Amino acid sequence: MRTLQAQRRAALGIDVLPGAFTQHVGSITDRGFVHRCMKHVTTVLHAATLHKPHVATHGRQDFVDVNISGTLNLLEEATAAGVKAFVYTSTTSVFGDALVPPPGEPAAWITEDVAAVPKNIYGVTKAAAEDLCQLFARNHALRSVVLRTSRFFPEEDDNRAVREVYADANIKANELLYRRVDIEDVVSAHLLAAEHAPSAGFAKYIISATTPFARQDTAELRDHAPQVVRRYVPDYEAEFSRRGWSMVPGIDRVYDNARARIELGWQPRYDFRALVARLRAGEEIRSPLAREVGSKGYHDRAFRDGPYPVE
Repeated sequence: MRTLQAQRRAALGIDVLPGAFTQHVGSITDRGFVHRCMKHVTTVLHAATLHKPHVATHGRQDFVDVNISGTLNLLEEATAAGVKAFVYTSTTSVFGDALVPPPGEPAAWITEDVAAVPKNIYGVTKAAAEDLCQLFARNHALRSVVLRTSRFFPEEDDNRAVREVYADANIKANELLYRRVDIEDVVSAHLLAAEHAPSAGFAKYIISATTPFARQDTAELRDHAPQVVRRYVPDYEAEFSRRGWSMVPGIDRVYDNARARIELGWQPRYDFRALVARLRAGEEIRSPLAREVGSKGYHDRAFRDGPYPVE
């Protein structure tokens, strides 16, 4: 919404809470509300969802209501309104158990062709919503694009063991190698998807920072990640050392964004190489948009042990 308004493009924001970029307050679970909001709309960017951090605070029915029924409401009303493009913000979490190979196996090389194996109600409902998008593209000619985004949240990591070993900035820097993306690049992917949707019919893309690795690195990455990173980005060590940071010893999955770059013409700017260059120049590692948006949080209360009650 910030980017669309900055570009002076007409945009209507809906949310469950009021805000500077919200024109209508309500829930996508309310079909009547969705119907009223859909008038004169030509493109839908659907990012509303219950997230993984809500698993411990919301019931499974809540996830079905928002992530599946809410998506169905949007799809049906978009079809009725003659919407030209529907872009759905999904998640790499739908891959679930496919992301962690058995001990001794190479790191998983994740493309759009890897079968999803969701491991919680969040992943299950996001995968089901993806299928709804495909159904409406096939049966109702609603041009739809699903974007499976990797991590771009600014909040602390949800794994206490990881938080205890690495500084937060160190964690996020490491993740840009294989499982993180900057929100500015996420936004550019959505806008490109909206442009391409009218000719796409249905498409699905992984949206993650461009990895420096190649598929043939996966065996070495599983247990010897620092030496692989050193080979591709040799100057990272000096910048990490200067900050007291360390590289993860092993990497279990790598998200490959090649299809989005080729088919959408997406050019993500904030990858690991760019991060090291910014560190060397003494610049902020986050994009201007990421700094502007900041952290919104997922809950309206704090928890005793960590940012999310998921452990």
